[in-house]
Amino acid sequence: MKDTGSGIPKESQERVVERFYRVDKSRSKQTGGTGLGLAIVKHIVARHHAQIKLESEEGQGTEITVMFENQIQNA
Repeated sequence: MKDTGSGIPKESQERVVERFYRVDKSRSKQTGGTGLGLAIVKHIVARHHAQIKLESEEGQGTEITVMFENQIQNA
């Protein structure tokens, strides 16, 4: 998954997979989501022995890749 949004600051990149963590604290739940999406993905990925790779640069967007075991071995 790749977007061209505002990107994720370096200090938040490891935390975005935590439950209820939101990078932009000023956004309300009505407009900004719950902070559960990537936490759910993290648990599904772990269950399948896969890895999440996150690349993000502020102002440039974010790319999140899920790599399954056969992709990890060939990387």
